[in-house]
Amino acid sequence: MSKSDSINSIGNWCQLIALTSVVTGVLYALDLPAVFLLGPMLSGLILASRGRKFSLPSPLVAFCQGMIGVMIAGGMPLTVFAEIAKDGLFFIGLVLAVIALSYGFGWLLAKYQILPGTTAIWGSSPGAASAMVLMAEAAGADFRLVAFMQYLRVLMVAATASLIARLVIGQTGELPPPEPWFPSVDPLNLALTMAIAACGPILSRLLRRPSINMLAPIVIGIACHATGLVTITLPLWLLASAYVLFGWNVGFRFTREIVIHALKALPVLFISILLLISLCGLLAVAVAHFGHMDLLTAYLATSPGGADSVAIIAASTPVDKPFVLAMQMTRFISVLFLGPIVSRVVAAQFDRRRAR
Repeated sequence: MSKSDSINSIGNWCQLIALTSVVTGVLYALDLPAVFLLGPMLSGLILASRGRKFSLPSPLVAFCQGMIGVMIAGGMPLTVFAEIAKDGLFFIGLVLAVIALSYGFGWLLAKYQILPGTTAIWGSSPGAASAMVLMAEAAGADFRLVAFMQYLRVLMVAATASLIARLVIGQTGELPPPEPWFPSVDPLNLALTMAIAACGPILSRLLRRPSINMLAPIVIGIACHATGLVTITLPLWLLASAYVLFGWNVGFRFTREIVIHALKALPVLFISILLLISLCGLLAVAVAHFGHMDLLTAYLATSPGGADSVAIIAASTPVDKPFVLAMQMTRFISVLFLGPIVSRVVAAQFDRRRAR
């Protein structure tokens, strides 16, 4: 890196930190949930789309995903699986309904040639955004459009869920008690928690599976926490740091090149994502009514990705967190298996049409 590039890089990061402080401060003043995710995400998007260059070390990003995975594990006691088993068909039906809605929009985008067939399907997968982008690139789809679709939906879902959570909290007046920023912690449990978070990036690199970044810490964390081997210990200052870095990383994906590349399809993509969020919202109303749960829990459970950002919002709102996290993670795992299959089926279908 030349001296001028180094100066520009320092200047860009100073602008990012300043803008993040302002945007996060405004969102915090509005009492929105997950401001340490949304503020950095919006700030990174604004500067990256204006041509500013940023990058975070991939092991650091993977570790942040691992931290979020451990946070999810800490909020999912084993008892939640017994509760899910009682209403297994209802639970599976909800997961499949959100997946079907998402892929349905992808199929329509492909059918009317708004986007290439496989690109539309990969981009419409409701969750596992980073894994879908990497898998789409390996499958020969336009990974730039897939990235734009995935992270635009993550951004819109996170913003919408946060606003709805704020409205519901404003109506009920129910707010979880504020957590101390620097609580006293057990150093051993903190070290073990960090080690579990690090298992994701390590296993991901060994197995070359990016989805394991978050999945492995969830599985290991649930097992260790449920058996009493480890008390998941994540002080607020540590979690907030992970949220900031994760939010920045999502915002950085909206580079000028990707935005320009996707500009023609942007209005349609925006409307389709908005319709998907709305339909999932209607599904949440039905779930709340027939499942006898509060509307905010149902809405967060049926939000169409990503699991990590919804988990962050659920952690800061008065909802049935185990149910929300279980729904999101079940869909996350389902999408990892269904994404390649649905993509191949759609690609074959459109290949046959072109051959006629």
